[in-house]
Amino acid sequence: MKLSRPVLLWVLLVGISAGCEEKIKPTVLPGISSETIPRQESWNSTVTLTDSGRVRAMIHAGYIRVYGEMNATLLSEGIQVRFFNEKGEHTSTLTAKEGKVDDRSNDLEASGDVKVVSTESTILETSHLFWDNAKQLVHTQEYVKITSPREKIQGRGLEADQHLQNYRIFHVTGEARTD
Repeated sequence: MKLSRPVLLWVLLVGISAGCEEKIKPTVLPGISSETIPRQESWNSTVTLTDSGRVRAMIHAGYIRVYGEMNATLLSEGIQVRFFNEKGEHTSTLTAKEGKVDDRSNDLEASGDVKVVSTESTILETSHLFWDNAKQLVHTQEYVKITSPREKIQGRGLEADQHLQNYRIFHVTGEARTD
């Protein structure tokens, strides 16, 4: 049986198009959703938080992941946050193992060996700390230890300005020198 040239051409085209359709379908890995995959990733990067053109904080992290659905940026592999006052002067530095930035408010949650050191040598140590961007305050309900040239104070719970010039510790114990 001999096929005519147009029929043969038609059979070849149908066979080729059917084979191509199967080959171009993307593969989807089971168990992976767009919510578990970050929209952006970066390593050894710095993020600058500003308000009305003023730098409020500069965040450096070993690994940064941005998740759009969560409206959050996750920071890990060591973070360092430098805080600035209204004049743009560096006032304190926070270090921690990891953190999370709320992308709507720019509030920061830091955890794992959290330490804040002011330019005036006041040191705050805790395991978990929150920074309120709008109020420029840090707070925690965890155990805290503050060491300054004048005092050593410990307690559970803290509210302080980000410069560690004014702070309030709840359930306090400690030593103070009054000269």
